[in-house]
Amino acid sequence: MNNRLESRKMRAWIAAAVLLSAGVIAPAWAQSQNMIRSVTASQQANGEVVRVELSQPLATQPSGFVIQAPPRVAVDLPQVGNGLGVGNVEINQGNVRSVSVASTGERTRLVLNLKQTATYQTRVQGNILTISLDAVASSTAGGGSQPVHFANSQNADQLAIRDIDFRRGADGSGRVIVGLASTQVGVDLRQQGQNLVVDFLKSTLPESLRRKLDVSDFGSPVQSITTTQSGDRVRMVVHPTGAWEHSAYQTDNQFVLEVRPVRMDPNKAVQGPGYQGEKLSLNFQNIEVRALLQVIADFTNFNVVTSDTVTGNVTLRLKDVPWDQALDIILQAKGLGMRKSGNVLWIAPKEELATKEQADLEAKKKIADLEPVRTQSFQLNYTKAEEVAKALIGDSTSTGSSSGKATRILTERGSVLYETRTNQLFVSDIPSKLEEVTMMINKIDIPVRQVLIEARVVEADDTFGRALGVKLGASDLRGVNGGIPGYSVGGSNYVTVGGNYNQIGYQTGQQTTNTAYNNTQFVSLPANTSAFTTSSAASFALSLFSASANRFLNLELSALESEGRGKVVSSPRVITTDQTKAEVEQGVEIPYQQATSSGATSVSFKKASLRLEVTPQITPEGNVILALEVNNDSRGTDTTAGPAINTKHVKTQVLVENGGTVVIGGIFTQQDRDDVNKVPLLGDIPVLGYLFKDRTRYTTRTELLVFITPKIVTDRSATR
Repeated sequence: MNNRLESRKMRAWIAAAVLLSAGVIAPAWAQSQNMIRSVTASQQANGEVVRVELSQPLATQPSGFVIQAPPRVAVDLPQVGNGLGVGNVEINQGNVRSVSVASTGERTRLVLNLKQTATYQTRVQGNILTISLDAVASSTAGGGSQPVHFANSQNADQLAIRDIDFRRGADGSGRVIVGLASTQVGVDLRQQGQNLVVDFLKSTLPESLRRKLDVSDFGSPVQSITTTQSGDRVRMVVHPTGAWEHSAYQTDNQFVLEVRPVRMDPNKAVQGPGYQGEKLSLNFQNIEVRALLQVIADFTNFNVVTSDTVTGNVTLRLKDVPWDQALDIILQAKGLGMRKSGNVLWIAPKEELATKEQADLEAKKKIADLEPVRTQSFQLNYTKAEEVAKALIGDSTSTGSSSGKATRILTERGSVLYETRTNQLFVSDIPSKLEEVTMMINKIDIPVRQVLIEARVVEADDTFGRALGVKLGASDLRGVNGGIPGYSVGGSNYVTVGGNYNQIGYQTGQQTTNTAYNNTQFVSLPANTSAFTTSSAASFALSLFSASANRFLNLELSALESEGRGKVVSSPRVITTDQTKAEVEQGVEIPYQQATSSGATSVSFKKASLRLEVTPQITPEGNVILALEVNNDSRGTDTTAGPAINTKHVKTQVLVENGGTVVIGGIFTQQDRDDVNKVPLLGDIPVLGYLFKDRTRYTTRTELLVFITPKIVTDRSATR
């Protein structure tokens, strides 16, 4: 991906050079700028030398980088313009195909398009810049290789490495990203055995970066990265596994080493995605197949062994086709097959190859039936020996079996014995099968990572209420004092308003018994606060009376405004291993009676508890997939059938980054209510109607949120 990015940048530079050559930039600027006058190349004993002539000497040493696929060398010349008038110079000499010149207002980039990967060295003498190329020697399998001087060291003092990071690419590749102190740090890269060794020249490594990074869970070919201080340089050892290929590039002060997996096909002539062979052109009329195969063998330097049964002629015309694709076309046209062993290709009819392979397999089976068995012991540290033993013999009750039938790993002559006290395994089988068992145990007998899951259940409520009421009464005390209460209507008829204390005392036979005058309401609508609070409303009473007439008018106003906020936070947490279900619960069990089929009653229980149930799964990227269920139940109101249970329940599956927090669910409710109680007709009178009614208004808001935070528990000692 990064190589493609660099290629895009180069194409952008080349496009800028074309615009420059077309006269976009003014000639006056070209006269004052340092310009490239010519680009030539020559071939020497150690490689090729590209000579760049400038109009003025360079103020600073140029910087650059190497791209392996496609093979290129890029050199940046600061404050230099393109005075060639063209954007591409054809060389076609030795390893150099051409030189692309791309210029902007700040710098000019020279891109050397090569036939194969090479290292480079730059040297400035006056207004002449020379770029010396050295071909990279290919390494043998399993052996070491000469270090590739990826970048020459131009810093005089030791500089500290800033950062070391690892990321996984979309194609399964692993990218080691190193932050350098500057662009002048020298880098040597070589393959040593199955490892890649990168030396950062004249550099120091901070204590915080002197560690071993285990990146095997990312699913890339890179298993671990070890960085140490070695003299005046920092040495990084990258440990890949399987079939892989690598490339390196540098952008500014960031060095990137990318290791990509190679899909291996043992019967493919050239390994790699698609066809990777050198292109050739073939045009033959009625040529013998054996002679055509010899032509391809001479072109590829492969040793070709052709079976005596390969006969016939073929006519073909191919132009600029990879030689491995041309070979496949020929084999398919004649019904032939190929088997590869090292640099030797064996070509024969497919039926003959199948017969030979079948005979080889039958011979191996007979040898396995007669081969003596050996016994080997295995000490298991993290896995139960009993479970591994059941898996080896194909017991479907083993933990790893996902179906009713399990495949037997051992041969029919093999046997296994496990010892639970010491957790050891004793396996008897042929040597080749013991090697498979050893590889399997090394894969499964590893420590399982753990995850700490913390949930927060937040319940918040906000209430607001307002109530207003009135009591209105009147009384006439003239009857108590010997007079006639009320008002005369038509002669001897009287109408009284409010209480008649004389009549009350007369009816009870107690002439001196009176009732308090303020209890004679004929309108009683006090403030109703039962809907939103248990507190009593405040009251304000007012009496209007006439001393001469002994008449009283009583008015009592009651009002209350209530506001409340509350929050309940519950935080269950549990730790468990990867892909293992865990549960934590706290609460009460409420008993209730239940009728049975015989007519008797029995006691059953209902749970009202806070409960967290979760199954984590750690992804290769370091995130966590959670399959979880959260309950927060409480006891509700009592009913005739038993107590009710207030339930709050969330069940979901979510992907969360390590240490991140996510809201997995929530419920928001809001209740608004406005109640009015009044005396008909009188309560509708404007202004005066407030004396004949009460009003209650309240609002209730409740909110439930559930937060989840997973954290991967790491062993710090494993990374040191």
